[in-house]
Parts: sequence; C-alpha cells; structure tokens
Amino acid sequence: MAKRRPDLASVDPVWHRITEEARMAVADEPLLGGLVHACVLHHGSLEQALAYRIAQKLASGEMSEQLVREIADEAYAADPGLGQAARADIVAVYDRDPACHRFLQPLLYFKGFQAVQAYRVGNWLWREGRRDLAYFIQMRVSEVFGVDIHPAARIGQGIMIDHAHSIVIGETAVVGDNVSMLHSVTLGGTGKEEEDRHPKIGDGVLIGAGAKVLGNIRVGACSRVAAGSVVLEEVPPCTTVAGIPARIVGEAGCAQPARSMDHRFVRRD
Repeated sequence: MAKRRPDLASVDPVWHRITEEARMAVADEPLLGGLVHACVLHHGSLEQALAYRIAQKLASGEMSEQLVREIADEAYAADPGLGQAARADIVAVYDRDPACHRFLQPLLYFKGFQAVQAYRVGNWLWREGRRDLAYFIQMRVSEVFGVDIHPAARIGQGIMIDHAHSIVIGETAVVGDNVSMLHSVTLGGTGKEEEDRHPKIGDGVLIGAGAKVLGNIRVGACSRVAAGSVVLEEVPPCTTVAGIPARIVGEAGCAQPARSMDHRFVRRD
C-alpha cells in the first residue's frame, strides 16, 4: 500500500523549525536538555509550548502554574488567531533582531516576545468579559517582564519589541501589524480622560528607544519615531519625526522602516 503524503495544509513550518532547532540545541549543550524538552520537545504544537512557557513565567503564590496554563490553553483553543499572531511575531523577531539567529530563541529567551504572547492571552480574557483575570495577567506581565500593556489595547501581528524594558501601552492604544519598537517606549495618555485617549500606531511603524507617543493621535503607516522623541501631534505616513516635541525631519527613508530597523535619518532642509 502506498504511503499517504502529508496534507500540506497541516504542515506548520514555524513549529517544525523550532523543534528541529531545539534538538540541535540539546545536542550542542546537553545541560539545557531539561529546559528545552520541557519548553519545546514535550509539546505537540506551538500553542501548547506557549501556554507552558507563559505559565512558567507568570505563575506565583497567588496563582499556580497549572491554573495559568489551563487559562492559556483555553485561550489558544478558543482563538486560533493567537497562535497565528505568535508565529508572525517569531518571524518578525528573527527577521529584524540581529541578535536572533534561531526561531527557538524568542520562545525560550526573549522577554519582549514572551510578554506580547502573555498580553495576547490577557486580551482574549478581556474580550471574553473576564476582566479580573485579564488584569491579573497584566499585573504579572508587568512584574515579571517590566512590560505594562493594558489588556484592552489592540495589537496586531508581526510585532517586534527589542529589549522590552519599561514598555507601556495604554488601554485605548492601537498598534498595527509589523510594528517594531525598542525599550522604554510609552504609548500613553496626556491626562485623566476616560474615553479614547491613547495613540493609534499604523502598520509598519518603527518607534525608537525611549520615545513617548502621547494622546489620541495617529502615527501614520511606515513612519519612524526617533529615539527619545515626545510625539504630541499626528505623524503623517512615511515620514520621520524627532525631538521634544517631535517635528517632521524628513521622509521615512525606506518603504518598510519597521523591517529595516534603520534609525538613521537625514534632516530635510
């Protein structure tokens, strides 16, 4: 009887590559065998591995690892988009971070990736009306990773947060697809408003280290916010802004600044 060929639709190239890299990592460094097997090779899918890793990180005396894992498993089973976004995030980190040489690394070591995946679970809880559990996830992500993302914020896929220290993303913030940001970025409000009060970041935007984007303003697609800038007004698409307060200083310099990760700019006349 002829062997049946696998259904190509069922193939998961990202997970397959992670498991292959995991086996190579164990062969290269046997002392990491326990970690790699527990986090990767004992699981049948990326979603299962993510639920385990999130639970490991967020568990505390207030909520057990098993309970956090059950919550994450439920989220991934209920919303396939969470796993899809995680795969896009892994590819984004690999493509844009020169320190990332394997798909395995974000899952095991990169707190920016881990924090975003935990946020996604919290966001699912928020959308399901389970607000207190969502706040618990937010609290633990902030405590463990130094990343404070409100569970109501809306974040696209293909996200890369490099270093991911002191990231703050407010309740009504929206972040598009294929956005890159570095450490100490704030997407915040400007006062005590209770309605729509946080920035809307377009697709493909690059936000430099320490930048603050404040208020219900739009940062246009494929634009760049220079490191250390304070953005208080709308940013047109495909431009670069810099300074305190930020002003337009030139074009974005390329079609996809979030992917190129090029922070240099030439000041326009």
